[in-house]
Amino acid sequence: MAREFQRGHKAKISDLTSGTDLYVGVQIAGPGLTFDISCFGLDANEQLSDDRYFIFFNQPKSPEESIQLLGAQAGDTESFRVTLDRIPANIHKLSFTATLDGAGQMSQVGPGYIRIVAGGEEVVKYAFTGSEFTTERAVMLGDFYLKDVWRFAAVGQGFDGGLEALLKNFGGEVAEEEAPVAPPQGAAPSFAPPAQAAAPPAFGAPAAPQAHQPAPAFGAPPAPAPAPQQPIHAAPTIATPMAPAPAPHAPAPAPAPYGQPPQQPQFGQVPGQGAPPAAPAYGQQAPPFGQQPPGAPPFGQQPPGAPPFGQQPPGAPPFGQQPPGQFGQQPPGMPQGVPQGVPEGGAGLQAALSPYKETATGQRWTSQNQQLMRVDLTMGGTPVLARQGSMVMYQGKVDFGYKGAGFAGRVVGNATGQEMQLMRCTGRGQVFLAEEGSHLHPIELQGDGICVSAESVLAFDESLQYEVRRIEGHGIPGGALFTMQFQGTGTVVIKTHGVPVVLPVTPATFADCNAVVAWSSASQVIISSQVRLRRNAYPGHSGETVNLQFRGAPGNFVVVQPYEV
Repeated sequence: MAREFQRGHKAKISDLTSGTDLYVGVQIAGPGLTFDISCFGLDANEQLSDDRYFIFFNQPKSPEESIQLLGAQAGDTESFRVTLDRIPANIHKLSFTATLDGAGQMSQVGPGYIRIVAGGEEVVKYAFTGSEFTTERAVMLGDFYLKDVWRFAAVGQGFDGGLEALLKNFGGEVAEEEAPVAPPQGAAPSFAPPAQAAAPPAFGAPAAPQAHQPAPAFGAPPAPAPAPQQPIHAAPTIATPMAPAPAPHAPAPAPAPYGQPPQQPQFGQVPGQGAPPAAPAYGQQAPPFGQQPPGAPPFGQQPPGAPPFGQQPPGAPPFGQQPPGQFGQQPPGMPQGVPQGVPEGGAGLQAALSPYKETATGQRWTSQNQQLMRVDLTMGGTPVLARQGSMVMYQGKVDFGYKGAGFAGRVVGNATGQEMQLMRCTGRGQVFLAEEGSHLHPIELQGDGICVSAESVLAFDESLQYEVRRIEGHGIPGGALFTMQFQGTGTVVIKTHGVPVVLPVTPATFADCNAVVAWSSASQVIISSQVRLRRNAYPGHSGETVNLQFRGAPGNFVVVQPYEV
């Protein structure tokens, strides 16, 4: 029986089916709307580093044919064949997308889905409707991604800009050719729609490696009705590596007199502005190129009356101070309102703000920058617990409620110093979290655990289990004898002062208890003291008398920040 996914659900492919030769079907439609359905093969950085793995109507298969576009069949608007064990090692994600070709918005689409079929049997389906979107013109429907094994995620993330915004998100750009390119003579024929039969149709592609029993053979599901044909596009679209937009050209300067080198503009001036060099008087001949004009001092010597090299001329203001006049005024002779330079990427408000646009990756947790974290509550289906007052902005319908720890929790928190004042975030929308400019780091747990001080926790998924854990030893100054341990499946966001460093745990790993942020829960932590009795008393000590010693098997770690609380 097929599993029904919601947005944000993930699963291993091996938990869904034992097959690796899979059929992926997409069904999406709307009144008066036309769609382009594509597959992006992305590298480890989620970038389209090789445009041969952008599979769309004008490039229907990858070089080794591990990803193939099959066309409309079996009730699907578009379908693909994906052979996971033939995908090259440099491809870490397959993102299946739908973009509008022409006017319209994703909020106008009817009920649709993306599904995976193995051996003619549907194993998983993610269904969506237009009510989940607003003004988007492109949407990422689902991903195959490699994380030790191949997995599938239901995404449902939209982009307002359509195909161009989608390509730029993946590191490419849209380039329209002037005329369609005719297919070469003798090219391999395209796939035909499957026959209306109970048995899975046979494909005419080269045979894939024989799957082991009991893995199901590749086959599309039986078609309930003939699928409409896709409209033919007149001008193909080609994805090329993204290049920065050229800066607007400045006006060309006036040509120099014949036989003289062109004059370069001074630093800070726009070419073509400023006073032009003085021309020779009427009837006088300009000096030959490379020779000094009459009356000029020899090359390398100062003119008479000039101050020595490196000294300010008489009456000039001291170095670093403004000359008389108001700061920000144009120099004499410069027209008011003329810009003195153009920022990179072009002029205008949009160009100035473009580096700070919201980052959308299709994941539940997304770092906007080092100090700002965004969580999408529409993905995952579980609430988020965040530190009270850490919300800086939100979009959509989001409710914030008080999360009490109960009487026993307050007693334990007060006694151990690990009390967290939390709020519960629920609803459908995106919440942006930050606190005092701290650096934020999302850590995804997959059944493992991590220990982190309650003071260093910003937010976490409510699906995680957490408890207070005691550190062995005789005592730490300030009473920091305890820490919080998080376990389960979900994400916890920790905050640090500055950029932290992650060190492997060895038998000789020690860290200052005031600088440690987190460590793997499998590590053994004990308190180590360097206080020694001396015959003579000294006024003071080194300040490093108590620290933590970490022990554990290879693979354990400790996170230290460049700051002591």
